[in-house]
Amino acid sequence: MQNTNPLKSLVESAPFNRGVTAAILFAAGLVGLETYPELLEAHGALLKQLNHLVLSLFVVELLLRFAAEWPHPLRFFRGWNLFDLTIVALSLLPGLGEYAVAARLLRLLRVLRLIRTLPELQVILGALLRSIPSIGYVFVLLLLLLYVYAVAGVFLFGANDPFHFGNLHKALLTLFGILTLEGWVEVFRIQYFGCQEFALPQPELCTAPQAQPLAAAVYMLSFVLLGTLIFLNLLVGIVVNSMDEMRKTLHQPPAGSEEAQAAIEERLKEALALLQRLRQG
Repeated sequence: MQNTNPLKSLVESAPFNRGVTAAILFAAGLVGLETYPELLEAHGALLKQLNHLVLSLFVVELLLRFAAEWPHPLRFFRGWNLFDLTIVALSLLPGLGEYAVAARLLRLLRVLRLIRTLPELQVILGALLRSIPSIGYVFVLLLLLLYVYAVAGVFLFGANDPFHFGNLHKALLTLFGILTLEGWVEVFRIQYFGCQEFALPQPELCTAPQAQPLAAAVYMLSFVLLGTLIFLNLLVGIVVNSMDEMRKTLHQPPAGSEEAQAAIEERLKEALALLQRLRQG
């Protein structure tokens, strides 16, 4: 039976939902302004009133959504409505209103529903979800690589560069930074020429300078190539392969659709034959 409640059409309309999203963004802006002490001190009363206005709008929205479910009001208590009701209820508690409204920002996740209307976004999201298991194995390999190179770095360069390779956790942090290709040249030069030529961030740590040109070149270049280029290409290949599989899945007809279509055609033929016999009879 078609729903005759006019409020149902209102709360499901695009202008209504755009207005709700605008109110959420406005609330987000208010929360951001409250992070500035000078603004809070100068305009605290105004910001408090605006927060109360936004909270009132959220309450009115919930009441409209609740009334839109009439004559079946219990249908309101499900999905996103429960989430909204919880946030607004917390905001109405004494002493929490000005801060609990920040949690309302989670409502912005509703915008992700646009993915359902855009096939290309469905392909990308589906590809990312499908590639998570394979990416996990790549990260395991990357962690093993980091551990092996970190231990080797401590043994090779710990005496010359205790700032970057003094122990295991320092070496791991250094190598993680090198993975981003940030500052790896400076670290390389310290090992290549010795800490006496290129000062450490803490020069007093350079107590046993030792230049190792060959070891530094092999170590650093091999790690940069393995850690950045090869693993990055692996991740890109996994995502691209998942996107290709996702496209094939979307474009592939559902299982059994050919048999169902053949059965329908057969029934249509039988119906046409029956009609012809009825006409002839």
